[in-house]
Amino acid sequence: MNIGIVGAGIMGRLLAWQLHRAGYCVCLFDKDPIKSGSAAAYTAAGMLTPYSELESAEWLIYQMGLQGLQLWPEIVDSLGLLDCFYQRGSLVVAHSQDLADLERFNKALSDKLPVSEQRFKTLDKKALGQLEPELVAQFSQATYLPEESWLYNQSVMQALGEQLIKNNVSWLANTEIKQLGPHCLSANGKDYNFDWVVDCRGLGAKKDLKELRGVRGELLWVDAPEVNITRMVRLMHPRYRLYLVPNRDNRYVIGATQIESEDYSPISVRSTLELLSALYCIHPGFSEARIIETKTNCRPALMDNLPAIATRPGLLRINGLFRHGFLLAPVLAQEVLAHIQVQSVTPSFFPDIFSDLAA
Repeated sequence: MNIGIVGAGIMGRLLAWQLHRAGYCVCLFDKDPIKSGSAAAYTAAGMLTPYSELESAEWLIYQMGLQGLQLWPEIVDSLGLLDCFYQRGSLVVAHSQDLADLERFNKALSDKLPVSEQRFKTLDKKALGQLEPELVAQFSQATYLPEESWLYNQSVMQALGEQLIKNNVSWLANTEIKQLGPHCLSANGKDYNFDWVVDCRGLGAKKDLKELRGVRGELLWVDAPEVNITRMVRLMHPRYRLYLVPNRDNRYVIGATQIESEDYSPISVRSTLELLSALYCIHPGFSEARIIETKTNCRPALMDNLPAIATRPGLLRINGLFRHGFLLAPVLAQEVLAHIQVQSVTPSFFPDIFSDLAA
């Protein structure tokens, strides 16, 4: 069976890799080069945090996120990327004036999670110091979510690309798709025919999915040799939620912004000041950190902020991963693989994400 995948972000790459491993003949199309591009996956912290997201996300995101959290260890092992997968958990903290926000976060988790799934811990200052000694100067308590993990997104994108090329998956880079439909797509003045066409273009599919919108995100990379924080940190704040994600060599990714806009311009002064001010409030050692890079991008979201797979014979459209691309991509790939294998949504763990695509 021949399958054409349009879009080589995290969804397209991971799906192509999974389908190839299952024995399908795959052809991947993307408007960008193989080693770089404008996909939202390149502007991501790679967080796998279903518990943290539960405060504001739908229950479906939590359920799918738990499955994604379970699927990633086998994926990174197969890609030889265990050193790019961090299973150290996350800490949610708040300054003394904002402790009510931390209490609301804890209550939201307690209210939403079944007792058997309430695998989070409230830490006093002593317990926090045992996990992250450099945080106790600023925070007297925290909520610890030990199962949450994160990936080094650049390495994952690179490894998936290398694996696909190594396994001779046909990849038409720098190729913009002019039109696609059931069994067929057009590019470079040529028509390509497949048993299935799978649209993974994210915001590139907006002309075909009118309800699709872009949500702007902004983040910073800093080099902070005076800081040694080994777990993800979320800072509760009345106006925004800042996240701090450690990476190699005392480098950290910092982000928070979620702006209802399809603006791809560089990061704003206001966002930069807010991120850096909050960063300094987490650890004074960030005062001497060096800003390595700033990134902005727009993430594809549907009206309900939930992922969706729209299907008709010969065509699948996967979209709406929003802020959860790395968390949900393995689950959606698994769902698509099952759908293609049996031509039915019956075996789906998450049938609500499927819909019929109008002719």
